[in-house]
Amino acid sequence: MNGKEKLLPSTKIRHRTGNLSLAELLTIVLYFYLSPCKDFKNYYLYFLPSKYSNNFKLVTYSRIIQLWSSLTLPLVILLQQLKGEETGIYFIDSTKLQVCHNKRTSSNRVFGRIAKIGKSSYGWFMGFKLHLIINNKGEIMAIKITKGNASDLSAVSALTKGVNCNQLLTPYCN
Repeated sequence: MNGKEKLLPSTKIRHRTGNLSLAELLTIVLYFYLSPCKDFKNYYLYFLPSKYSNNFKLVTYSRIIQLWSSLTLPLVILLQQLKGEETGIYFIDSTKLQVCHNKRTSSNRVFGRIAKIGKSSYGWFMGFKLHLIINNKGEIMAIKITKGNASDLSAVSALTKGVNCNQLLTPYCN
């Protein structure tokens, strides 16, 4: 027996697609935001299997994180399809999307190059801002996500482009 016979055969790297369809992936993500869970990892590893194990053939956590990037375009299309009725009365507001606790801003690497330190009415945070326009029925008319240090007024012109504004928003409309 020579040395080559003792070696294990080389393993091939497989490039399989996930077992979850796009519709299942969207459903899991939307259920996360409706669940009582505060972070996606605990939701996916513990809450989802205990409540909905019969409904989905779940992939590993690392695989679903890889599949997460494929949701950007479908979510944008979904939001456009769910756009509310133009009533002429709109409300604009923003909220913070905090990436990490303030104590960890210097060591955060997840969104290190994208997320910025900003200030909201609740204080300082690191992350993004979610800007929304809703109509008087509570339906979403426009949505925009900016870096945390962006001014609320800087997002208004981009938000109002697709919305027919009335006299209340005339100074902000293009």
